[in-house]
Amino acid sequence: MTNPSATNLPAAREPVQRRRGPVVYLVIANLGMWIAMSPLLLSGFRRGSAREETSTLAEVCIAAAMFAPALAAILVTRLVEPGGRVRDALALQWPRPWGRGVRACLMGLAVPAGLTAAALAIGTAAGAYPMGELHWGTLSGWAGGMLVQIVVSLPLFFGEELGWQGYLFPHLARAGGGTHLLRAYLLTGCAFALWHLPTLLMGGQYPGRPWYASVPAMLVSCTLILPVFTWLRLRSGSVLPAVLAHAFVSSASVGMVKEFADPTAALDPLHMGLTGWPGWIVSGALVTFLALTGRLRTPPHAPISGPTPTGHPVTKGG
Repeated sequence: MTNPSATNLPAAREPVQRRRGPVVYLVIANLGMWIAMSPLLLSGFRRGSAREETSTLAEVCIAAAMFAPALAAILVTRLVEPGGRVRDALALQWPRPWGRGVRACLMGLAVPAGLTAAALAIGTAAGAYPMGELHWGTLSGWAGGMLVQIVVSLPLFFGEELGWQGYLFPHLARAGGGTHLLRAYLLTGCAFALWHLPTLLMGGQYPGRPWYASVPAMLVSCTLILPVFTWLRLRSGSVLPAVLAHAFVSSASVGMVKEFADPTAALDPLHMGLTGWPGWIVSGALVTFLALTGRLRTPPHAPISGPTPTGHPVTKGG
């Protein structure tokens, strides 16, 4: 006769694996970040101005750190929670059909661009953002160069979003059986923010601000922008639109703050762009709309995999 307890052993172990997986992921992702940033931390590096150019050493350290979440997600998917292709598990595919994928990718660029423009408009109206003179000829050239920069930097942002949107958020959402979705958003947003702790200690995102001001500000920023990335991932069934949105927020959005500002004015990210309170207002408004209209819901029992031919996400048995 078959032993019922032996038959049920894999099913009993699966919840344990699901709880262990995110913990292992966070340990590896954060350890990778601290190791990658250690040369800057040990050298006493400190960013003093938002207009300060990034050194070669800083660029190398940042690039290495950005691959840590993807490495963590792949290792966990292969070793801690095996059972399927990594590509499928992390939603690493082109959104289907092809035309829908193009539109989803364009949304990944257009949405953060609109949020940034709205944040700058609010900051200007409030007197917090020193808007300079706009010359459309030079702006078009700048926009073209920034688009090239986004495309070139995409591998780095795949390094981040394969971890946050490809692995962590779907697993936290699935672990709650669909009933703890808000917790999944909050935990992923906080984990995403605190992963940046080494750079925050060096004034990376908020130069000139002490850690006890920059860390709470980063928590707010990441908690509000992460659902936007998640929405782009949910509506496409792929991490690619979220990767594009993250690349825009971290490069073009920051560039817009500098490019549109009075060149002689000091820039304080806490009061400008998506990382400051104007950005919190516009991001919070969009997230509220997405939540009220049901666009932030996920399949309750499994991470999102590929889209169906109609473009809607499909689920696998959890």
